Amino acid sequence: MRIRRTAVVLALSASLLSPATAEAAPSHGAPPGWVTLTESSLQGVHGTAPDVTVRNVLTVTATGTGLRVRLSNPFGSTAMTVRSVWVGRQPSTDSPALVPGSNRRATFGFRHAVTIPPGASAWTDPLPLTVRRGDHVAVSVYAPGSPINDHTFPPPETFTPGSFTSAGPGDAGADESGSAFGPFAPGVLWWADAISAVSPARGTIVALGDSITDGYNAFGGGPRWTDVLAERIGTLPPSRRLSVANAGISGNTVSVQPNPYDPTGQCCGPPAPVRLERDVLSLPGVRYVLLLEGTNDLGGGDHAPPAPAAQVIDAMRTIAGRVHAAGRRIVGATILPMCNAAGSPKEQARLAVNAWIRTSGTFDAVLDFDAVLRDPADPTVIRADWRSDCYHPNAAGDRVLGDSIDLKVFAR
Repeated sequence: MRIRRTAVVLALSASLLSPATAEAAPSHGAPPGWVTLTESSLQGVHGTAPDVTVRNVLTVTATGTGLRVRLSNPFGSTAMTVRSVWVGRQPSTDSPALVPGSNRRATFGFRHAVTIPPGASAWTDPLPLTVRRGDHVAVSVYAPGSPINDHTFPPPETFTPGSFTSAGPGDAGADESGSAFGPFAPGVLWWADAISAVSPARGTIVALGDSITDGYNAFGGGPRWTDVLAERIGTLPPSRRLSVANAGISGNTVSVQPNPYDPTGQCCGPPAPVRLERDVLSLPGVRYVLLLEGTNDLGGGDHAPPAPAAQVIDAMRTIAGRVHAAGRRIVGATILPMCNAAGSPKEQARLAVNAWIRTSGTFDAVLDFDAVLRDPADPTVIRADWRSDCYHPNAAGDRVLGDSIDLKVFAR
């Protein structure tokens, strides 16, 4: 007999004058049965929030109840004071209107406000809200004067996270009609970086990656490969289902080095080993990590030279060791073609890293994304009909990647 995972949610109506204070580090305190339904890794801090309410929209990848939302201030040099948070279901990502009666005011330790110090995160208390796979969740945050910790990226055409901003000052989070909010800003999220819930799913797969995971240039009318994976897992028998969290950041590197594109690092987030704890291991219910990174290291840019294969391999080995030490399994994906000429130093480094991924035994399983997308006539490039540019698949290529994944990899 299979027992459904459950938790007791206490509802308390209180209006307290003093805000709660978040812990100085991400919380691991979720009870058994909680999984992460969606994620959008924050990448930098950009200015200070005006007196507006931001309605963030994220899509969940599994059924769950008793939702908790994580707000984070990882990059701010000052504390952020969150005065109000509302969470509701949204019938469409292109409209700020909510499902009538779904909007709930969140609390933090039964307080409506919370102060989040620099480097800290705060989870809401569980909310009496149930969602199904594919539902859109709107997280409306009123935090005027706070440092803007955001995730901003050129979004794919579908399954697009994003946000709406209220037109006037004050807290507009309670507005279910959406009339207080302006147009949708695709690919822009402030502060909200994860949603968890009590779920019958077995756990969570976190895809740790760069722009190929983030969905950059996945044009052509289809979802990201992580969304395709979530779709497929969602059709499995209930006992085999998992949620999928996307921890991709465009421009991110797998090794600790200066960012190739931005010396401030604001575009691209901390390197994968630096953000591994916050973006992966601290999340509730993580069972598998799927690593697809290394393109930016090997390609280099104006602010960092191309990395040697040994540097990328050492970083991957370190990440895998930390994931295993935390009791999770890690799946490695080979690095896609990058339009570097056959025999060139960059192409030789890519081939060396991929050979190591396939044969070293470091990973619990390997997904050979390189073999899936490379052009048989020229294996240094992605096939033309699946390619957006030299580094990135288009939506058709993302569909192929998502469909190529053997789901048995996630059976243990």
